[in-house]
Amino acid sequence: MKRNPHIGSDFDDFLKEEKIFDEAQAIAVKRVLAYQLEQSMKKSRLTKSAMAKRMGTTRAQLDRLLNPENPSTTLTTVVKAAGALGKRVKISLETA
Repeated sequence: MKRNPHIGSDFDDFLKEEKIFDEAQAIAVKRVLAYQLEQSMKKSRLTKSAMAKRMGTTRAQLDRLLNPENPSTTLTTVVKAAGALGKRVKISLETA
């Protein structure tokens, strides 16, 4: 009987074995960020157009920021979005 090599390991180990851990982590972070921004916009009763105007950017760029499937977001854009909502960005590195 062949033993399953994944029994007893965690999902992070599986993602690392498949060499997709970094990509999966980036997408997860982006999804959380997009969700938090959208919730803050709703709380502030801000439309996408009004939010883009506050950020000094286009609606298309805001749509890319709010798209949880698009992990390509610059820190500058994130900081602008946070500032437009009266928030600030806090980033930390943790031990893996």
